[in-house]
Amino acid sequence: MPPLILLPPSEKKAPGGDCPKWHESGQSFPELAAARRQVIAALLDAMCGPLEARTKLLGVGAARTEEATATNLAVDTSPTLPAIERYTGVLYDALDAASLPTLLRKRLDAQVVVFSGLWGAVRPPDPIPDYKLKMGAALPDLGRPARFWKPHLTAAIADAGATAVWDLLPNEHAAAWDPTVAANRIRVRFLDDVEKNGERILVTVSHWNKLLKGALVRYLLEHRLDDPDGLVDFTHPEGYIYRPDLTTTTGDTTDIALVSVR
Repeated sequence: MPPLILLPPSEKKAPGGDCPKWHESGQSFPELAAARRQVIAALLDAMCGPLEARTKLLGVGAARTEEATATNLAVDTSPTLPAIERYTGVLYDALDAASLPTLLRKRLDAQVVVFSGLWGAVRPPDPIPDYKLKMGAALPDLGRPARFWKPHLTAAIADAGATAVWDLLPNEHAAAWDPTVAANRIRVRFLDDVEKNGERILVTVSHWNKLLKGALVRYLLEHRLDDPDGLVDFTHPEGYIYRPDLTTTTGDTTDIALVSVR
């Protein structure tokens, strides 16, 4: 099986849609259907709670809570869009799936898996409605989605049987699976080589992290890499290059670094 690429969803989502309701459409990971229903039921119950509790759960601020609440209450009846079109945040804008040639778009659909607080895991073509639920939120009677989904997503990734798993998840989403089921898990850090107090130091990039991942995903799809050594010839559009000397391996997890000199 080709390598998998694990991505987070985006907070920013396109509205509307022209596809059938999510439960009337074919979905990847059909074994997650019952678990999805559990999360949706818990979310709908929470949307009937006090404004203050909903604001805290959704994390959108009081001014947008009612809008987000209405969106969640309609999750079963709303029209859908393919997940790759629904998610419109920085990472997905940089990935620019619409511009991929046909072959790479097919690889995107087969290799990319998005970890979602509401859906568990979806692939790019899966139809989903607009919604609002963070992986780290705390749903009454269900708890944090990351903890709830962990056994389900661990089994789903194990069953996929990929040669390698590129784990581009932030910590909040990485908590939703057990990486020991992956024979070859690869994590990526983006670092800036900067001067501070007369010395060169490496600083982790945080603000532009999502933007930087988008271009990397395009390269991974083009070359179907299951080994970081394939990044030796990769120069990121923002000037980051693979530094093999910074690679560390712990068990089945390999941590690599892409570094840019500032």
